[in-house]
Amino acid sequence: MKSTLQLFDFSKRIDYKTEILAGLTVAMTMIPESLSFAILAGFPPLTGLYAAFIMGLVTAILGGRPGLVSGGAGATVIVLIALMKSNGIEYVFAAVALAGIIQIIVGLFKLGKFVRLVPQPVMFGFVNGLAVIIFMSQLEQFKTLVNGEVTWLSGTALYVMLALVALTIAIVILLPKFTKAIPASLVAIIVVFLVVFFFGIDTKLVKNIASVSGGFPPFHIPRIPFNLETLKIIFPYGLIMAGVGLTEGLLTLNLVDEITDSKGNGNRESIAQGIANMLNGFFTGMGGCPMIAQTLVNLSAGARARLSGIIAALTILLIILIGAPIIERVPMAALVGVMMMVAIGTFEWMSFKVINKMPKQDIFIGILVAVITVWLHNLALAVLIGVIISALVFAWESAKRIRANKYVGEDGAKYYEIYGPLFFASVANFNDKFDVSGDPENVIIDFKDSRIYDMSGIDALNKLTERYKLANKRLHLKHLSNDCKRLLQNADGIIEVNVMEDPDYRVAVEK
Repeated sequence: MKSTLQLFDFSKRIDYKTEILAGLTVAMTMIPESLSFAILAGFPPLTGLYAAFIMGLVTAILGGRPGLVSGGAGATVIVLIALMKSNGIEYVFAAVALAGIIQIIVGLFKLGKFVRLVPQPVMFGFVNGLAVIIFMSQLEQFKTLVNGEVTWLSGTALYVMLALVALTIAIVILLPKFTKAIPASLVAIIVVFLVVFFFGIDTKLVKNIASVSGGFPPFHIPRIPFNLETLKIIFPYGLIMAGVGLTEGLLTLNLVDEITDSKGNGNRESIAQGIANMLNGFFTGMGGCPMIAQTLVNLSAGARARLSGIIAALTILLIILIGAPIIERVPMAALVGVMMMVAIGTFEWMSFKVINKMPKQDIFIGILVAVITVWLHNLALAVLIGVIISALVFAWESAKRIRANKYVGEDGAKYYEIYGPLFFASVANFNDKFDVSGDPENVIIDFKDSRIYDMSGIDALNKLTERYKLANKRLHLKHLSNDCKRLLQNADGIIEVNVMEDPDYRVAVEK
């Protein structure tokens, strides 16, 4: 029980007042974002609130660390927009459930550590692209339906919308300068709500988009054909959503580790995220992942246990059950203003400060990832392309580092001391180092300061061995690992191997 629910670990002091107030604050900041993200994606707003409740409750209890807050996040929702437009909400629920299954598998096989393969330029591009998408999507709320056609607001309706959005943004910016006791976004929504209510201002409300009244999340099996064709449709979206959720989740977990000077469990968090998303798929939620903004709100309020996350989730459920009439009267301008500020806060402005200090290839990768994110609304694909290009750039740079120190020893043998990695990209440069026809009868290649990384390197050695053998010369490979010896089938009997001096490189893993 102690290791599973820190809420009930009475050996550690918990400030219940702080935890409860932090949970209420988190709930109030999560509701407008969940509603806005759901509306942005074309989902029923209630799916956003259900996601906030389910994700928040499950991960608060089962997640990899206390203090981390999950909900209906924009990063995962944006992945599903194309599926929603092409196939509808039932396929979205199925993709969310599938994403949950994938995340559980990742956690069970302890694959969460591979998030470290995402380079910083890719993260800059990913976050900046996401921020642009969130900001640009808010412009849709400045449109209306006239005679069956979608058109931009004009005249008084436009001026009112702009004024209310400006008021929201002003409060979000200025209030923290005076007090941080209450979330600025919550105060902004309340103020704009009261202004519209008491002055009878005619503007777009949440209820004009869809109803948010409802009961407990209903159990619902997605109404889709259960066949291979359906799997082909939902699998790419489920895989992408799982990848985006885990990437953002594990990076957020690392951030909380730094802030709290403690260590979370990434694999356990992956399993918890998977369970929560799978439940979302069968209880009409839009799914989600850890939310950086809400997590920071939770930590800044002093929360350090799981109780705050549980309180936040239960508060959202109560609002769904009894608070819908109030939420439906919230002006859309308030949510637009909050989301615009979320986008501005999400954007990595620091990337502009360091852009002149970054290598050109990193600048290119960051911009490319951002463009793909904005253009295709496919965050995982953008990250994947960024990682691949980064890997190719690294391979190219590493390939140029292979070199050889050549000399003739006292025994008359020609020595080649190899430096740098031998792999597919460096094979050509490696082969250029040798003069088979001009070398003496005995040639020794020393791999003490080199390493063979792939089959291309093995194949290069195999062919080089054959070339020397055809020239009736003896080639000795020193300090070569035992696995390479087994693969060099044509070199039997002429290879000198020192396995003890060949180091084993291991990747650090979580215990």
